[in-house]
Amino acid sequence: MTSKELKIKEFDANGLGIKGNNLFGLPFDDNEANTIVIPVPWEVTVSYSSGTANGPEAILNASLQVDLFDPNIKDAWQSGIYMTVIDQKLRKKSDKLREKARKIIDAMENGIDVENDKKILKDYQDINEACAEMVEWVKAETFKYLKQGKMVALLGGDHSTPLGFIKALTAIYPKFAVLQIDAHADLRVAYEGFEYSHASIMYNVLKEEQVSKLVQVGIRDYCEAEAKMVTDSNGRIKTFYDADLKAAQYEGETWKKTCEKIIKELPNEVFISFDIDGLDPKLCPNTGTPVAGGFELEQIFYLVNALVKSGKKIIGFDLNEVSPGNDEWDANVGARILYKLCNLMAVSQGKIAK
Repeated sequence: MTSKELKIKEFDANGLGIKGNNLFGLPFDDNEANTIVIPVPWEVTVSYSSGTANGPEAILNASLQVDLFDPNIKDAWQSGIYMTVIDQKLRKKSDKLREKARKIIDAMENGIDVENDKKILKDYQDINEACAEMVEWVKAETFKYLKQGKMVALLGGDHSTPLGFIKALTAIYPKFAVLQIDAHADLRVAYEGFEYSHASIMYNVLKEEQVSKLVQVGIRDYCEAEAKMVTDSNGRIKTFYDADLKAAQYEGETWKKTCEKIIKELPNEVFISFDIDGLDPKLCPNTGTPVAGGFELEQIFYLVNALVKSGKKIIGFDLNEVSPGNDEWDANVGARILYKLCNLMAVSQGKIAK
């Protein structure tokens, strides 16, 4: 009997989450777990409220409250999920640079000519260089586990964090799509002067030629330039705006039919980028830039489950912009998203029988 088999035999999946164990109270280490979760406590360029750097630790703590039983996926927990250690050096660097970025944003909002301020220009350079280093760090960490045959998920932090993950995937998959669940289009060009802004993540993702399609779902806060980029993309970007989705629903279209339309736009390999602000803000009131509208959680679970049923493969995913605030509500919701997506990714890759 292997060590993993012994742990499965001795573990009480119906009991309380054990703090001494890892994510969701599971007993597995990184060798035994099929899924590795990489936490990235980074929020340097957030443009509204901060707190997303606290997301990984808050979700880790809240995960102990998640019941492991999934009525639709038998013994899902036995596949194994493991979160790597939160890199405190990365967190400290994020905090330090976040303060510099905040001062730059404040100066811009007060009408200061930042382009001719030598101190601000130096801070811009420091921030952009550090963000580039973060991207490369994520890329290396992700690729290390992908080479080991692991499934990988990323836990942000702000929405700039998964770029390195997607860059790592381009070395393995010649063609894949990104399915983006989000309130924002994130197609800004170097937003507020920050090349790796959370608002520029999908603009940067589209620089990777292996990303053949970007399918956005739930977008409801975007600028005219972003809308034009979608229109001018020759179909490479397909956006399902929240207002259009709601209108279709009001006129009688079922969510099943809508999901079929979304899935039809996707190739066989899909990376899911889940910004929690894609949900109704009642589910994520402390996220950095909440927007009225959005989805119920079960709508997104239905969509991803339908994606898996269609035979498409989830090659990775991120969950980002979870800010715990003064309670654990956002983290509680985030932990449940993380568990469900880990399980559905495993089903899509044949690691769990459904």
